[in-house]
Amino acid sequence: MKSMTCIICPVGCQLDIDQEMTVKGNRCPRGKAYAITEMTNPTRTLTSTVKTVFKDVPRLPVKTSSPIPKGLIFEIMKDIDDILVEKHVKIGDVIVKDIHHTGVDLIATRSLPSQNL
Repeated sequence: MKSMTCIICPVGCQLDIDQEMTVKGNRCPRGKAYAITEMTNPTRTLTSTVKTVFKDVPRLPVKTSSPIPKGLIFEIMKDIDDILVEKHVKIGDVIVKDIHHTGVDLIATRSLPSQNL
């Protein structure tokens, strides 16, 4: 039996999951789904920054558009280290489409407005 704390909502249910993927301790269906995902294919939303050419904003915060497999985080961080943003972007704009062939985009979480706006 594996124990974990559900992080889907602020309640923080204490979950127990066995080999047959029976989940106990969850107060809602999302807790059950979380526990099963954590045991079979854990994923995380990755947040980081990328370099820019702009002196006033040398780093742009970014995140994955949806969770990625936890085992790919360090490989994707290597990809992110090589990115250089050279144009103005808006929050939500795609910086890298299908990063590391995951089907997940890397998106800006801040705007880099042009000086003329």
